[in-house]
Amino acid sequence: MATTASEETSELLIISQAEVERLVDLDELVEAVARAFVEVSAGRVSVPPRVAARTPKGLLGVMPGYLPGAGLESKLVAVFPANHQLGLPSHLALIALFDEETGRPLALMDGTYITAVRTAAASALSAKLLARPDACVLAILGAGVQGRAHLEALSRVRKFHEIRIASRSQAHAEALASTYASARAMSDLEQAVRGADVVCCCTDAAEPVLAFEWLKPGAHVTSVGSNPAGPELDPDTVVKGRLFVESRVAFSPPPAGSAELVGLDPAIATELGEVLSGAAPGRAAEHEITVYKSMGHAVEDAAAARLVYEGALREGVGRRVSI
Repeated sequence: MATTASEETSELLIISQAEVERLVDLDELVEAVARAFVEVSAGRVSVPPRVAARTPKGLLGVMPGYLPGAGLESKLVAVFPANHQLGLPSHLALIALFDEETGRPLALMDGTYITAVRTAAASALSAKLLARPDACVLAILGAGVQGRAHLEALSRVRKFHEIRIASRSQAHAEALASTYASARAMSDLEQAVRGADVVCCCTDAAEPVLAFEWLKPGAHVTSVGSNPAGPELDPDTVVKGRLFVESRVAFSPPPAGSAELVGLDPAIATELGEVLSGAAPGRAAEHEITVYKSMGHAVEDAAAARLVYEGALREGVGRRVSI
């Protein structure tokens, strides 16, 4: 029996975390995020500032967005930094995807894995665009969910001969390093950073995890930390390096923007979409230190969610429920 239009509009595709993980292709995701950033800088997206409800231990953020070609999405993301002590990710999320023509709900999917990999994909894209062509030493600070995601994503865009992993927990650093042949655990953060060509800060630290003086001339730094209690990057790295962002909304106070950028002039930053479209230059000199500060942008979620949804339809994955 044929499915009627009214029946279609009352069905929602539910996609589990295991299914999301299987459907995400990192190479495709990096390209999808690149296209999304071009749309951001061209002003063709609609993404209101992120808002959050706070508890004494964390927050629940709401991240709605419209990305042409991907659809309308809204992510609910709980950020609880102390979750690591409970064996849980600090970020837990759900994503709802809607049709951009009719507003019809299409899918509800796990957003925890998407949050991890889309964040890492954006960092990998920044390294692809901004790291020196001869970059061969990668340092990852943090050995949790983001550290693991960055290890996989960065390895897709550059060939690193040496990968250094450092964490507040030596055991965690050693465990992550053991998953990759050219990776090794370092005894402290400074040791990992000095001499590295690309440095990825992937922590929930409430204070800076590196110092500008540790950075090698020509290094590229990425930072995804978003602890409301304090910044992950030191002020010198932000103002002395050449700064790149997803969107200049990053200069808004948290939770919409990044703690490192509050009070600074948004004009000091270049959007990655501007580099991709040719509207602004990327790296200008070999010795220049480039810095990508991520705030997390809803178009990244929309791009990832669309890839997952299309993959689910193609492979017959997910469970349809009536609503």
